Amino acid sequence: MTRRPTNATAAVHYRVDLQSLTAHLFAVTLTIAKPAALQRVSLPVWIPGSYLVREFAKNLQRLQAHQGGHAVALTQLGKCSWQARCQTNQALVLQYEIYALDNSVRTAWLDGARGFFNGTSLFLKVEGQEALPHELTLLAHPDLADWQLATGLPPTKTTRNGFGTYLASDYGELVDCPVEMGPFWHGAFVAGGIPHRFVVAGAPPAFDGKQLLADTQRICEAEIQFWHGARSSKRAPAKPPHKTYCFLLNAVDDGYGGLEHRNSTALICKRQDLPRLGHPARAQGTNPAPDQAAEGYKTLLGLISHEYFHTWNVKRLRPAEFTDYDYGRENYTQLLWFFEGFTSYYDDLLLRRAHLIDDLAYLKLLTKTINQVLQTPGRAVQSVAQASMDAWVKYYRQDENTPNATVSYYTKGALVALCLDLTLRQEGKTSLDVVMRALWLRCQGGPMTEADLTATLEALGGRSYAQEVAQWVHGTADLPLQSLLTAQGIKVLEEPAQLAQRLGLRVTETAGVQIKTVLRGGAAEQAGLAAGDEWLGLEVESGKSASAWRINKLDDLMLYAASASKICALVARDKRLLKLPLTLPQSVTTWRLTARDSQLIGQWLNAA
Repeated sequence: MTRRPTNATAAVHYRVDLQSLTAHLFAVTLTIAKPAALQRVSLPVWIPGSYLVREFAKNLQRLQAHQGGHAVALTQLGKCSWQARCQTNQALVLQYEIYALDNSVRTAWLDGARGFFNGTSLFLKVEGQEALPHELTLLAHPDLADWQLATGLPPTKTTRNGFGTYLASDYGELVDCPVEMGPFWHGAFVAGGIPHRFVVAGAPPAFDGKQLLADTQRICEAEIQFWHGARSSKRAPAKPPHKTYCFLLNAVDDGYGGLEHRNSTALICKRQDLPRLGHPARAQGTNPAPDQAAEGYKTLLGLISHEYFHTWNVKRLRPAEFTDYDYGRENYTQLLWFFEGFTSYYDDLLLRRAHLIDDLAYLKLLTKTINQVLQTPGRAVQSVAQASMDAWVKYYRQDENTPNATVSYYTKGALVALCLDLTLRQEGKTSLDVVMRALWLRCQGGPMTEADLTATLEALGGRSYAQEVAQWVHGTADLPLQSLLTAQGIKVLEEPAQLAQRLGLRVTETAGVQIKTVLRGGAAEQAGLAAGDEWLGLEVESGKSASAWRINKLDDLMLYAASASKICALVARDKRLLKLPLTLPQSVTTWRLTARDSQLIGQWLNAA
């Protein structure tokens, strides 16, 4: 590993070199101006916002240390921590490599077309000096003249195209500002007086950047208005908590997701979901068969809305357990239903208030969320408070039994927010909008507890909502969705469910019918079908004879079963052929929401 001068000026300084694009290696040099006699360093095991121990140290290699040109021995203390016995009167320099080939928003990536990293994947934490300023120098590659760099960190000086030196107030800020590098597209706009930058890596030639900027600006303005616009009531925060903001979007062939940061977000989407030049940009919901590209773009806008809302709700207003992150282990909280669920409620609602979708499109999105919860048997097993605690072992480690044992704190949490909002509005004293702003003021844009929420609800709503919180958040009974929606001018229709849901199955059909999940209590479970089975065909009795048919997709079942109420499913399991008697259910339904009273709906959807 080549050593070069660091020119460090801060107490803790990092330099990042693009060591090898083909080997996917970042080289990191860490200089500690005044080390402790027994200086410990450690690499995080997780990244805030993604609640799973990911063991980032698995990608760290060739760690070495020296002082004044002399090697310093390092003792490994655990899976991600080390200790150096050193002199306290001279700088300690550590050098190491990070392997980077995870094309997600959570870790790091480096090849000849793009570089990206989160600080939790690259930067060893200097124990005892976390609160000191941290300086970061990002060096350009001499052979990549067209590469640019974008990050939410404030620069102290830059060289070309964003490469240069940046300063973080502490280790927390350093690792909360991801870095994007490459020949990316970029644009800018101002919303709420705040400069915003949008970076897109991997954009195809048909990409319409102007449309993306215009629509993102409307989202940001709507959310800034949501948090800071209602000044006359003295229940709105005075000004946004960020001075600049940067969207970092990676467009790939197949991918979706986002991770929030204090003044930026890392996003990933399908290239086909980007807005296209000369192509309709939005799916307003009036077309019974909306264009798939427009539908995909609407999904992307919802993701942008979700992550930007997190700037307030989880990055500042956050669980009390997250007052100070412990990067070395799980950080538990029961409040993800609030911070992820309520954000999921507002992401689509604020698209509607920004006039990027209409009422019909919003009701379609809400219908999808409701059906996702109602079609999850695990909602009767696990509360959303329990789901929050179990995120570390269940939500991010999903398997064939996940829908039967768990409920999503995103989707059910969004429905808890919906129920609270409609309840408050129908009682006539306040709304969830006002409660959210009041919570910010009560908690001073910082740590909060469930007690803060219940106290704010009671103060503004004029009564205790402890019973609702106990039942909806800590219980497993179904939410009173139908009565609340009906009272708000929504008509709830029940329609026959799709065949897979009627059978209690989730399948893939890329090469025949492969069973992914058998839902609890459904016809498939009663017949004895299991996850991993290949459904080959069926036998149908007709009088005294029977006919057997091969199926390639699930819809073939009704073609050959016709009006039969019972069939014999032919499946392969562990190379064995099985015949399983299956009763075909008829009464399984799914929800569809339509508008009944546009005035009542408008009082809710148009609120600010």
